[in-house]
Amino acid sequence: MSSPFIEAFSFIGERADLVLRTLTEHLVISAEAVGIALVIGLPLGVFLGHIHRFSFLAINVSNLGRALPSLALLAIFLPIVGIGKTDVLIALTVLAFPPILTNTYVAIDQVEPEVVDAAKGIGLNPMQVLLKVELPLALPLIFAGIRTSAVFVVATATLAGFFGGGGLGDIISNQESYRLRGVIGASYVLIALAFLVQFLFVGIERLVTPAGLRMSRSPVRNRSGRPTVDPSAMSETVEAEEDAPAEDEPPRVAQQLQTGRDTR
Repeated sequence: MSSPFIEAFSFIGERADLVLRTLTEHLVISAEAVGIALVIGLPLGVFLGHIHRFSFLAINVSNLGRALPSLALLAIFLPIVGIGKTDVLIALTVLAFPPILTNTYVAIDQVEPEVVDAAKGIGLNPMQVLLKVELPLALPLIFAGIRTSAVFVVATATLAGFFGGGGLGDIISNQESYRLRGVIGASYVLIALAFLVQFLFVGIERLVTPAGLRMSRSPVRNRSGRPTVDPSAMSETVEAEEDAPAEDEPPRVAQQLQTGRDTR
């Protein structure tokens, strides 16, 4: 008797039409949830990060969203919107929103202040500073948040099958019809889809990141001037600070004062 883990591959081949249909539904509902979260979270995070205020709003709202179980949200909204896609879409949007908001806020807020001041010094207005300086520098961290949200949503969207929302969850939640090999086969497809989304967003992140930032080991700094992306670059920063003229100034002044005392 063959293992159901092996038979799962046969199920994918034999029921390719079913797998393809549910996979398409899964992708559509996941994309809609991430899209809604982007429309809400991205502008809000950019605005809060640009004005450097209300950090408690970005952090606490995100923590609250992460603490809410998706299954509990589905149960809460079930009496309001009923069984179907809407209930699932609300829960997945709540799941996708926190990483997008937090990462966008932090990415904009931690752009090096000296860079922003230099942009203002050459005559850029606040909107130009945001679009031409802050956003390009913040893109890697922003896309990291989008990538995290997308993977979370793709993995959690299987709950839609239990609430009439469609997707791969239709197969995973119906072992009576598709047997264990169908459940495992749909799980294989889901795992492959999650990895594909992860690699896809990593590639997009690399494409939209400016070449100068890809070469830099610490492109984004916090407001105290310390690197926040690559801690290994801290040793190079310390060496650069030791060689800076400002560090040598106090000993030079002390030496001059000592020379003046000697001549007296």
